[in-house]
Amino acid sequence: MTRLAAVGGLLLGGAMVAQSAMAGEPGGHGAQRGAGRTLSATGADLVGRLGTARTAGSWVGDDGRTVVAVTDAGAADEVRRAGAEAKVVGHSLNELKSATSALRSAPRVAGTAWALDYRTNRVVVRGDSTVSAMDWARLTRVADGIGSFVRMERTPGTFTPRLNGAQPILSTGGRCSAGFNVTDGQRDFILTAGHCGPAGAQWFADNQGSRPVGRTVSSTFPGADFSLVQYANGAAGDGADVVAIGNGNGNGVRITGLADPSVGQRVFRSGSTSGLRDGQVTALDATVNYPEGTVTGLIETNVCAEPGDSGGPLFSDGIALGVTSGGSGDCTTGGTTFFQPVTAALTRLNVKLIVSAQAAGGASASPSSGAAPSASPTQAAIAPGAASPGSTAPVAGGTGTGRTLAARLTDPGAVGPGLLVIAGSLVALVATRYLRAERDRKAYQRYYSTTWS
Repeated sequence: MTRLAAVGGLLLGGAMVAQSAMAGEPGGHGAQRGAGRTLSATGADLVGRLGTARTAGSWVGDDGRTVVAVTDAGAADEVRRAGAEAKVVGHSLNELKSATSALRSAPRVAGTAWALDYRTNRVVVRGDSTVSAMDWARLTRVADGIGSFVRMERTPGTFTPRLNGAQPILSTGGRCSAGFNVTDGQRDFILTAGHCGPAGAQWFADNQGSRPVGRTVSSTFPGADFSLVQYANGAAGDGADVVAIGNGNGNGVRITGLADPSVGQRVFRSGSTSGLRDGQVTALDATVNYPEGTVTGLIETNVCAEPGDSGGPLFSDGIALGVTSGGSGDCTTGGTTFFQPVTAALTRLNVKLIVSAQAAGGASASPSSGAAPSASPTQAAIAPGAASPGSTAPVAGGTGTGRTLAARLTDPGAVGPGLLVIAGSLVALVATRYLRAERDRKAYQRYYSTTWS
């Protein structure tokens, strides 16, 4: 029995080593984090396939399944065949977007915002505490003229850009947060919020202005809300694929790709003022009428934020999703926060996200190589509560070689556990053979003594 157990251990250890090796290969489990928790078909795929006249958006349900709003039974059948859940609604995505176009064409009212609520098949219009009764009544009349699927809601606080982060960056105009590191293949930049400062703004890592970070070379606000800060030395340096999470231990989250989020997805935001916070995506394609101007195409969430968090990263399971734009409330009472989608910003700026070399298939260890591919959009469809901020890494970079031998050997994602099983099984097998040989030798001695004494 002991020999059989040892042989079994050898087989088990070999399987563990093989599985770990496969997980490390590009395109395997280690090359696309969270892929095992994605669904058979994303809502965006199904909406794109069926068209906006037959669908009305998608979201992640409480059970983790993709739900797609459809307008007819045929579309519902196609959604179910794709492995998702269908919900038949009365208004198509075209109708919902037509309503937002009508709202945009009305006289602008600062302190208002609207977004598509896929789950209720409505357009939700919100007004903060600065909107007068007269302006609110005027906007309500516009909504009534559009249809009953436009819902009006008052919200406490004020919709303002969160000026003043993962890591803080400071200028004469205020304080913002670094979002994600990006590259054009030759130079590296910080992607942050556009309202943080105009082109030409100088940024520093300290209040005294003695540690220059870089200069804003491109800024878009209002309309959208993103900007590029070019590093003073042209390179992001070590740890360019890591965003800080403000936990006080010097660690951050390693970024492995980018995607567009899904309504209902669990997400995380990091900022230099309020640290790491989490919540859910509540709506997409949101419009916010800040006092400084209107911004469209934003991600709406119930994640809290405070002044100083502007430009900070929004992510889930290591996937970059957005940078903090603005919102209402704070992290004591809660509130609504809006984010500029990363995918739209990078397309407009013609730059690429800097991700870890491992996530890029090991193409290059240099974060500035620009060879890192984007993550699959299906990674956005992660069930609420199933997502995590992502794997931690030192904010200042590093390869993790400082881990103890015991930690490396017991890492479930490493080859170490399999090697330990193999080594233990070999020792057990050799010991079994020795003990059996010793037992046979002594038995022969006893037999010889009895026969020839």
